[in-house]
Amino acid sequence: MIKKALKTLLVLVLIIAVVSGSLLLIEGYQLYRFSVGEVELSQKIQEIQSNANYTSLDNISQDFLNALISIEDRRFYEHHGINPVSIGRAIIINLKNWSFKEGGSTITQQLAKNMYYTQEKKLARKVAELLVAFQLEHNCSKDTILELYVNIVYFGDGYYGIKAASEGYFHVSPAELTFDQATLLAGLPNAPSAYALKKHMDKALIRQKQVIRSMVVNGYITEEEAVAVIG
Repeated sequence: MIKKALKTLLVLVLIIAVVSGSLLLIEGYQLYRFSVGEVELSQKIQEIQSNANYTSLDNISQDFLNALISIEDRRFYEHHGINPVSIGRAIIINLKNWSFKEGGSTITQQLAKNMYYTQEKKLARKVAELLVAFQLEHNCSKDTILELYVNIVYFGDGYYGIKAASEGYFHVSPAELTFDQATLLAGLPNAPSAYALKKHMDKALIRQKQVIRSMVVNGYITEEEAVAVIG
């Protein structure tokens, strides 16, 4: 009797999960279609690239680009818009906390979010974001995606894009960033309000150490080079 009841309960749970998941996918798809229907992806890209502060990758410090990829999305040049490893880790963290604390977002997903959506953590928005990310990966090269991202991401203190952040914080162009400056900036997009240099330099410096450590782990710099910077 108990086994039969448990089997019935399990079937009901599975049905609810399938129905809920289907409704979520439908809602996310509708949000995606509405977003790209209002402003097509090509138009969004053109708007970003036409900004006076738009800076090509060739004019951005390689140290910054390496640091950003290392800390934000180390498999950026390998995946196709999503990172299954990061998503799996995010699911585990979210289940442990019974809340949406981690998103497992790649740089492509973050670009999609910044182009079309708010920071609101809703699952339907996450689905829509994924669909935009897939479209970006299909239509743009990896370098173009990275270039678009660094030109619109928020660095805190009112600075959007790498040019505004470089000039605003350090009075230099993105190409002139030192290793210290580059690694400091690379840590900001994760939580720009919390790490904004004008108010939270102490937290930003802690984040910078995480960035540099990630660069060692991912093979961008040696342990000796890291020690020379952070001790």
